[in-house]
Amino acid sequence: MTTTSRSSRRSGEAVVAHRRRADRSALLHQADAALDRAVDHLLGLQDPGGWWKGELETNVTMDAEDLLMRQFLGIRTPEQTEESARFIRGRQRADGSWANSWFGPGDLSTTAEAYVALKLAGDDPEAAHMALAREFVLAGGGLERTRVFTRIWLALFGEWSWDDVPAMPPELVFLPNWVPFNLYDWACWARQTVVPLTILGALRPRRDLGVTTRELRSGARAARPPHPLTSWKGAFGWLDRLLHGYERRPLTPLRRQAMRRSAEWIIARQEKDGSWGGIQPPWVYSLMALHALGYPLDHPVLASGIAGWERFTIRSDGPEGPVRRIEACQSPVWDTALALVGLGDAGVPADRPAMVRARDWLLGEEIRVRGDYVVRRPTAPAGGWAFEFDNDLYPDTDDTAEVVLGLRRTAAVPEVDDAVGRALAWLRAMQCKDGGWGAFDADNTRELAYQLPFCDFGAVIDPPSADVTAHIVEMFAREGLAQERTVRRAVRWLFDHQEDDGSWFGRWGANHVYGTGAVVPALVAAGVSRSHRAVHRALTWIEEHQNDDGGWGEDLRSYDDPAWRGLGPSTASQTAWALLALHAGDREDSDAAMRGMSWLVASQRDDGSWDEPQFTGTGFPGDFYINYHLYRMVFPISALGRLLGRSTWGGGPM
Repeated sequence: MTTTSRSSRRSGEAVVAHRRRADRSALLHQADAALDRAVDHLLGLQDPGGWWKGELETNVTMDAEDLLMRQFLGIRTPEQTEESARFIRGRQRADGSWANSWFGPGDLSTTAEAYVALKLAGDDPEAAHMALAREFVLAGGGLERTRVFTRIWLALFGEWSWDDVPAMPPELVFLPNWVPFNLYDWACWARQTVVPLTILGALRPRRDLGVTTRELRSGARAARPPHPLTSWKGAFGWLDRLLHGYERRPLTPLRRQAMRRSAEWIIARQEKDGSWGGIQPPWVYSLMALHALGYPLDHPVLASGIAGWERFTIRSDGPEGPVRRIEACQSPVWDTALALVGLGDAGVPADRPAMVRARDWLLGEEIRVRGDYVVRRPTAPAGGWAFEFDNDLYPDTDDTAEVVLGLRRTAAVPEVDDAVGRALAWLRAMQCKDGGWGAFDADNTRELAYQLPFCDFGAVIDPPSADVTAHIVEMFAREGLAQERTVRRAVRWLFDHQEDDGSWFGRWGANHVYGTGAVVPALVAAGVSRSHRAVHRALTWIEEHQNDDGGWGEDLRSYDDPAWRGLGPSTASQTAWALLALHAGDREDSDAAMRGMSWLVASQRDDGSWDEPQFTGTGFPGDFYINYHLYRMVFPISALGRLLGRSTWGGGPM
């Protein structure tokens, strides 16, 4: 090579390097402006009371079951019915089905419940949309193949035989805590649902639906595949037949006492807003169970429950008139904590009024009474935060960790130190024996529950998960407690639960992008070297799953099919999770990080927000998903703030 050619090559490389620096500088300038717009938008969403709450969007089973509950209680009105029906119709897919998430496949049970609700609203079964829905249900095996919960709803109206749903006797309430399948072997959301269902199953009420569902039956046998008696499913199937026999001739004094005890158990757990756990399933079943027991609608418990339900109702204008939809839950504490973390990452001053108002509101939401967790942790102190406005009996570890992280982004006051101290003590007590953390309970891991005929839908136990454990580890580390034995055990748990491909499973967010995006920052905060093999493998997995457009996404099908891990259209929240991992791993200047930042900048709306119709939150993996409408804001703000170096922690860079 001649001297001239070498000189030309070096000159060309210099030009390319200069262009890259200029492009990077321009991108950083654009990202700064995008972050400012996003912060302004988020601040504008704050309630005057200090909190943030984005809509918690799920699927139309909430709306169908709302109408069915009102029919059962005798309180359904024509206005409510038509507004809900408009919403349900608007969510139907082209093939006639309804899905459990915006881009998900059609779901048999969801479609069956939506069809029944629309028929209840007066829709003609021969109308095109109803015929398509019916064809979808029948092609999937009809009502006979729907989940247990759908068939229980039908049984409440005489459209299904109580003999053909699994038996759950109310005597379950008497089982001591050491006996398998006692109430505290179930996750908190499941036990609150099971107890009222045992009352309904014992009373076997039959209210008038006013329409028939016979056309949705395929004639096939109900879905009960045979299992050998030597298997757990076979043994529990045999037990179910015995329990059905007992239901026909229960011990009258014992049954009467069980019903009374179960009703007392339910009433004792009603929250001050009228809810049960602040979530839909136990709320609607508790109202119906108590009403079936003879509680009148004007009884304080029922009146409070029905009135509180209105808070979970959202009304808006649709193309054909007003629509009404139901939130399965509300997430103000979670949203407010994440908003504070994001704003802190964006460099918003700790003493800004918006930050102070949020701090004071969160301090007022601290739970200072002990809840059901004391059954497994009798010495655990009171402390922590829940997810909802009112859920004093069920604080959760994930919210508690994020609230502490959020509070530390606000102006320091003694009340924060006191609340954080109580939270740390509570979280230490709630650590599971294997070193991880579940969300609500400790050592709630009896997987045998999934073999029960009753359990064909959703998670019913609360084992430790990587995302929850990571958030808690990060919080302890930020409190300067990374060397505490509690944290070291949890770090070991995270190492032990890394997937073979280098990612981590996401229990409460979709899915491996969420889990990995939570774990990497936690490990680095806890002092794990960025060159550690576990961190390197995780970051490699993140980079290998970046989309061609520069963003990241993961389809919810990854919960059922590993081939979908890390694959899906780019979303704002999932791109942010990946960027948080890259930043923590000291790869914020990498091509992957710059391309991810560029995607966020390019996809931002003019008002500073992002579109995200995809569901990236998880209720029950494989069954129930959530679109948190604030995720599209808080996580991109955090990611951009950290990548741009705005984030501070305790006065210094994170």
